[in-house]
Amino acid sequence: MHCPFCRSDDTRVIDSRTNDDGTNVRRRRQCTDCNRRFTTVENAVLLVIKRNGVVEAFDRSKIINGVKKACQGRPVSDADLAILASKVEENLRLGGFAEIDAHDIGLAVLSPLRELDEIAYMRYASVYRSFESLQDFETEIAMLRAGLIGEVAAASTTESNISVSDRDGSASLQKQ
Repeated sequence: MHCPFCRSDDTRVIDSRTNDDGTNVRRRRQCTDCNRRFTTVENAVLLVIKRNGVVEAFDRSKIINGVKKACQGRPVSDADLAILASKVEENLRLGGFAEIDAHDIGLAVLSPLRELDEIAYMRYASVYRSFESLQDFETEIAMLRAGLIGEVAAASTTESNISVSDRDGSASLQKQ
């Protein structure tokens, strides 16, 4: 690390601290030549490999802008979108990879978006998964309903069992 004052490359670390979310490290350094102190912030770079092979730095605002289009007209605030983008970035970083395929980022968006707003989820999924027919929408809606019914059934005392069957490639609900 070069001293910003005298350009010496002989510095020592006095103190190191991680920020609250653990994504970067703040280091207090001292130059051994001029004895002046300065602070550096270090963070791991997350790289995105785009479809055309170009590699660029991860940009959280691109997730927000993409999801914002799907949330147009929905009761979703900018703060909600920022939280969603943070969740996506955190999940990607937990994967432990320095480079991530752009397609994997789209997959990582789906689950938190589904929790945030189902209509926005359907809009985003229809573009991301390239829905081509009404059958694609119907299948996705059935799967969405099946997941919700499963959560409600698990949370309550169940008098009748509800199951999901997938005989012909489309999900359907059956009461047993």
